[in-house]
Amino acid sequence: MRAIAIFPEEKSIKLIEHEAPHITSPTQVKLRMLEVGVCGTDKEICTFKFGAPPPDYNYLVMGHEAVGEVVEVGAGVQTLKPGDLVVPTVRRPCHDPSCRACAVARQDFCYTGAYTEYGIKAQHGYMTEFVVDDEQYMHLVPQELRGVAVLTEPLTIAEKALLQVWAMQQRLPWQMPDAPADQPGKGLKAVVLGAGPISLLGSMALIVAGFDTYVYSRSVPPHPKAELAEAIGATYISSQTTPVAAMVKQVGNIDLVYEGLGGSALPFEVMNYLGRNAIFAFTGVPAFTTSTQTTDRLMSRLVGMNQVVFGTVNAGNDAFAAAIRDLSVFTQRWPDVVQSLISKRVPMENAPDALLGKYGGIKTVVTISG
Repeated sequence: MRAIAIFPEEKSIKLIEHEAPHITSPTQVKLRMLEVGVCGTDKEICTFKFGAPPPDYNYLVMGHEAVGEVVEVGAGVQTLKPGDLVVPTVRRPCHDPSCRACAVARQDFCYTGAYTEYGIKAQHGYMTEFVVDDEQYMHLVPQELRGVAVLTEPLTIAEKALLQVWAMQQRLPWQMPDAPADQPGKGLKAVVLGAGPISLLGSMALIVAGFDTYVYSRSVPPHPKAELAEAIGATYISSQTTPVAAMVKQVGNIDLVYEGLGGSALPFEVMNYLGRNAIFAFTGVPAFTTSTQTTDRLMSRLVGMNQVVFGTVNAGNDAFAAAIRDLSVFTQRWPDVVQSLISKRVPMENAPDALLGKYGGIKTVVTISG
């Protein structure tokens, strides 16, 4: 079957013939892959700076933001049937018995770092025609989300961040006493850094949760990203025309910063303006560290103002469930905006160009099968 793979040693990206998978255990399911999104992690892997093929392979099949259709199930599968639409989990547990996280299926918090990740680290990814995987790693998606289900995995990044925000902010009276149960962020202000897919999906999640949301990114309006941010009810501010101090003056007290940039200079500048009892969520991983921020100054503010700064990567079952739930909400509330996040769909033959970042827009998706 066809697959898109990178060959790290020869530094190439190819459409190849890859062995077709077969069900070998009762709890496995076979998926016909439908679509795979391309993200910054994929593009960086294709610079050959990281990414690892499975043992005994000289190539790595790409792709981790995926949606597939179940075409066959093992005899022991309980929750899925042929025709079901699913999004698979990316990270798989390590086998170290001392890892408390992986022992309870929370490999997104793996202690050892010996986890594997589909399309990233030691596991072939989803940019291929068929995949066999275990039922426990599948997340059922409603059929009506077929056109946007490929956005589920990037949305899990924001969902996991928010789950941690709510857990950590139980340390203090943060929410408004009269906040509706479905809008716990009412009365709080959030600044989203960046306007890529993870940032815009995060903005939607914050708005649905009731936050007064501001998107702070480089593009100068009029610009499609600014228009999308405004269309969902966020306030868009360009960092090109509005310095950080002026942005903060416009926003007022910042309760939450959600970072989706991947670079460190702007986030660390914004961190100096966090409000009292605020929280800062990092989701991006910079390719290079460029920050010259004084650590002593940061530490004194973190301690003196009871702030929380945390990093988050990957996602667990709770984040996937939240992402599927909220994606349904988004498509009902902003159907055109959600569709607009997918700028271009390309066939497998054009996947190498997509992985090399040759297409503009917000999100490029590789179509595996119709």
